[in-house]
Amino acid sequence: MLRLAAFAVTSALAASAATAAGPLPPLAPLSRLLAAPDRLTIAVSATGNPRANGEYLLECDPVGGNHPEAERACERLGVLANQGKDPFAPASKRQICTMQDGGPATAHITGTWQGRKVDATFRRTNGCEIARWNNLEPVLPGGRS
Repeated sequence: MLRLAAFAVTSALAASAATAAGPLPPLAPLSRLLAAPDRLTIAVSATGNPRANGEYLLECDPVGGNHPEAERACERLGVLANQGKDPFAPASKRQICTMQDGGPATAHITGTWQGRKVDATFRRTNGCEIARWNNLEPVLPGGRS
């Protein structure tokens, strides 16, 4: 009987504490909770800026790795995710692109983002590819070195 009374008091205290604190925030979708963390390896070369060339690790949620602008890069990826955009998708083959050359810079990004595998290559070979690169700054270094 004493055990039942203690349970009732504990339950009442827990219920009043829960209502005083307000409702709990919504949980992330189960698929997001079970997904691999956002972790990207970014290999950049031929940018014309020796400090930008190299291989970097970028981790988000929490921010980590050796990417020189990890916090800003994760913020940019977060904005793109909230907009429902896939920044790693290739340029559409149906898209008309200007025939401008943005230089020999290349980048290869592999890893996991938003629970999906990433294996994307970036170049600055025409207007569409330059725009695609620029859209991903500061994940990729600025192409205007």
